[in-house]
Amino acid sequence: MDDKTLDALKTALSATPDNLELRMIVVAAHVERDEESTAYGLIQDIEPEDMTSDQRALGARTCLAADAPEDALAWVGDEAPSDNEDAELLIARARTYLALERHADGLDCYRAAVAKSPALEDLGLRDRLNLKVRDFHKPDHKPTQDRPRLRVLSNDDTDDIETTRLLMPPEETVTFSDVGGLKGIKKQIHRRIILPFQKPSLMQRFKKRVGGGILLYGPPGCGKTLLARATAGECDARFLNVAISDILDMYTGESERKLHAIFEKARSSAPAVLFFDEVEALGGKRQYTRESHSSKLVSQFLSEMDGFAQNNSGVLILGATNVPWSIDPAFRRPGRFDRLLFVPPPDAEARKTILELHLADRPVAPKIDYKYLVKNTSGFSGADLFNLVETATDEAIEDSIDSGEESPLSDAHLRQSLREVKPTTLEWLTTARNYARYANEAGQYDEVLDFLEKHSKQR
Repeated sequence: MDDKTLDALKTALSATPDNLELRMIVVAAHVERDEESTAYGLIQDIEPEDMTSDQRALGARTCLAADAPEDALAWVGDEAPSDNEDAELLIARARTYLALERHADGLDCYRAAVAKSPALEDLGLRDRLNLKVRDFHKPDHKPTQDRPRLRVLSNDDTDDIETTRLLMPPEETVTFSDVGGLKGIKKQIHRRIILPFQKPSLMQRFKKRVGGGILLYGPPGCGKTLLARATAGECDARFLNVAISDILDMYTGESERKLHAIFEKARSSAPAVLFFDEVEALGGKRQYTRESHSSKLVSQFLSEMDGFAQNNSGVLILGATNVPWSIDPAFRRPGRFDRLLFVPPPDAEARKTILELHLADRPVAPKIDYKYLVKNTSGFSGADLFNLVETATDEAIEDSIDSGEESPLSDAHLRQSLREVKPTTLEWLTTARNYARYANEAGQYDEVLDFLEKHSKQR
């Protein structure tokens, strides 16, 4: 507010000193100009209970700026948050409690305010409210004036339970209901993998081995990793996700030793699902490797999967790759990755399901044109659809911040993000088509050809 306007308002206030509405406008102007002492003097004789929620929040802000938190508490009230309180007033009370070092009370008010209006979220305020003040002194020492206590501010509430959570983060169980589409693959996995785990006696009667290996391949982002986790969830088996960094080592023999230890862990934890993502990094074609170290690791991998001295009963070995043509052919013989499953980009029905899953539990406007979205997302992977929803969510959050109130994710937001997000599977499908046409030994890529033919007809 410029000086001329402020002077005019102050002149009007001097003529009508009982006009509290005008006085609070002048107070707000002084606060914005960082003139805390002047603003604080204007609210000294005001009864806070006679003011609106916005005015009370402004009064508290004025007192806090003047370093008078006790007076600020009189403006916001010293009580637990209630459902009918204004979110702005709750935030003001949270800041007042912070100034009074009543962090727990302030955190309650902050959470209540954000629950009412997420647009008011302030991570800096939340972190300061999470700070803990601890006094440290020897049990037999009484603090004196020349020996003050050591006071430590910390938001580190790590204890044994938290340490365990960090080292072994619990993973939520995933089942096929969490995977959109892929009905055919789910059916194959259920018949070939899940039933042997669920009906061990029947499998034993028919001399059917429980376990084995399955290689999932397809474009990136189409759900291979999620499908592997869902398979473990359906089997009620332990899921061991093996990262490449868990195995590869610069020292000779260490990679092979680590790979053996991982398989031993799976065997001792049976029933278990051992999942190798980007498996081509561990099982690439040996004729293309110049280093003997890589060839030895592939040989060790093959031996662990189906070696003479190994018993992998009850252990299912799942691999996922975007480049199945780069994997050593020895992995695809019976007893190893003998089942090759193509995970294609989701079809129309699956895309609708995936979009609904990603939009669930978000503030969404009543009318979403799924038909339009499905029609215009042909070739999108599951990851692309998630990116689509995330981009639209960014727009909704920005609108919420601009308006000061929650703006639900609408059809307009999704259509806007559709102009920005493009499918990422087309390059992979072009490469796969060449391999499927000219290097399709024993028909292993027939599923890719079928998908490409069907997809071209739909287009």
